[in-house]
Amino acid sequence: MEKDKQEKGAYTVLESGKGKASALLPIGVFLIIFLGAGIVFRDFYAMPAIVAFLIALFVAFLQNRKISFDDKMRLIAKGVGEENIITMSLIFLCAGGFSGAVSAAGGVDSTVNLGLSLIPAHFIVAGLFIISCFISVSMGTSMGTIAALAPIAVGVSEGAGFPLAVCIAAVVCGAMFGDNLSMISDTTIAAVKTQGCEMKDKFKANFLIVLPAAVITVIFFWFITRNMSYDIASADYNLLQVIPYLVVLIGALIGINVFVVLIAGTVLSLVVGVGTGTIALSEMFTVVGDGVVSMYDITVISIIVACIVSLVRANGGIHFVLNLIKSRIHGKKGAQAGIAALALLVDLCTANNTVAIVMSGPIAKEISDEFGVDPKRSASLLDIFTSVGQGLIPYGAQLLSAATLTGLTPFDMIPYLIYPVLMAVCGIAAIIISRN
Repeated sequence: MEKDKQEKGAYTVLESGKGKASALLPIGVFLIIFLGAGIVFRDFYAMPAIVAFLIALFVAFLQNRKISFDDKMRLIAKGVGEENIITMSLIFLCAGGFSGAVSAAGGVDSTVNLGLSLIPAHFIVAGLFIISCFISVSMGTSMGTIAALAPIAVGVSEGAGFPLAVCIAAVVCGAMFGDNLSMISDTTIAAVKTQGCEMKDKFKANFLIVLPAAVITVIFFWFITRNMSYDIASADYNLLQVIPYLVVLIGALIGINVFVVLIAGTVLSLVVGVGTGTIALSEMFTVVGDGVVSMYDITVISIIVACIVSLVRANGGIHFVLNLIKSRIHGKKGAQAGIAALALLVDLCTANNTVAIVMSGPIAKEISDEFGVDPKRSASLLDIFTSVGQGLIPYGAQLLSAATLTGLTPFDMIPYLIYPVLMAVCGIAAIIISRN
């Protein structure tokens, strides 16, 4: 009984007053360490995010001496044990298993080659954007899409004389399209689970917002390369290897449970891989395991962030931010604008859109509940505006990866990264025209 009273007391600050700005210190410490290391070493990946978050968690434990260490442990255990956090973590791992299986089965190469074989030669750069959109929606990873398509972009540039920056920008734009929309993307999973809505509902709401941006991007890349053509060499593909992607995409769209969809996609990928000889029978579980392992970082980061948020909330930090935001916004439109600005700002600071959603999600949820914003709209805004930032910042993983694979610099590509800009315009327009 006494412990229950102490734990309840930890939340007292949330029930009255304006909260405490000092409770946000752990988040400030993370940003200072993470950004500071990036600036000092000129490498924003010199400091692993997980290390910076662990330091921030340590700082959170040092705060509020009125709460005992044992009670703080109970608070973070309660936070980590929330249904959304557990579900999100398990979906991350399942999505990783599917990605590992379908990639090993040859799904990426076949899908790319199928797309190239269907694209008219004079439409090749715009086609790169469209292929990149489909690959990223199917794979759920912008980084994997860029890695798969960057060599093709280089080949198109050399073969047709297109500027390499234009070709690789088309790939990056398409990669951010899928990073924002894919139902197995870690950003979508995080956005949906922190806001409490269905994936298919978020996808439909989000898709309607960004569709105009995608259409204009296709026209843009076609227009600036319309006077050039490219002789597309015949490429081999196997339709069987594309089927797992379609099964997952269609299954998620029609509302089948995401776990069922991912497990079915993984099993189907293994069957196709073994049947076509791309996966040895002895390697079936290895390729799935490799995919699962690739999601460990974001899964652990999500757990640590949940711990930090639990303590920040208990100390009044979330309440402080909510009061600060509420004093500056009015109505649903203002709330949506606040969520969008919060998401973009956190992404600019963390250079990781999934981490940005995990960090800002709880605050966005409080705002959406307070002002009556539909959960699928708040999830869409979180995903859209973190993707906007991630698709434009020169120190983000996407642009750094594209630059490394092509020999360019991020600044060479930025003038042609029209999709993230248009996505922001469409997001702002959606807020403006939404009903009060």
